[in-house]
Amino acid sequence: MNIPTWVTVTRLLAVPPILLGLSHPTAEMRWIVCGIFLVGAGTDWVDGYLARKLNQVTDLGKFLDPLVDKLLVLAPLLSLVELGQIPGWGVFLILARELTIAGWRVSPNLQGSSEIKGANRWGKLKTVSQIVAIALLIAPLPQQWQTPTLVVFWLSVALTLISGAIYLIPSAPQTSPVQGEYQK
Repeated sequence: MNIPTWVTVTRLLAVPPILLGLSHPTAEMRWIVCGIFLVGAGTDWVDGYLARKLNQVTDLGKFLDPLVDKLLVLAPLLSLVELGQIPGWGVFLILARELTIAGWRVSPNLQGSSEIKGANRWGKLKTVSQIVAIALLIAPLPQQWQTPTLVVFWLSVALTLISGAIYLIPSAPQTSPVQGEYQK
């Protein structure tokens, strides 16, 4: 296991304190949990940067990174449902998309290859929107932030569904400038 993959795995260490902290959601504890969540989410950028910089992009990393991201995102979302801050069906939509794409990524493509597909730009935008929404939902913000925070949450749900649809729609063949043949 290389350094970027270790960074990915250590992101899981943020999940237990997030769940524990949100089970006793005082204002002080919520700020602590928000900080832990943001540090954990920040390691997503770190592992990707290291993998590219050290030329250590691996299939294991491409598999684990989105899986760990999903656990880091879904843990606080489920706690926020339990606290009554967001509806369970919104989280279900996120979970359904995440499970669908996770299965799609590792399934053999039409040519029979079992290469693991990485995240596209929409998937990265989805992840950033989820991180922002979750941080706002965790933070003990004044009442006037409730509506804007819910708008950000629903925007992240919409981006989650859009990114999933874009990921599942096959790309049109592109012409190779070198060979003049169609490629996928």
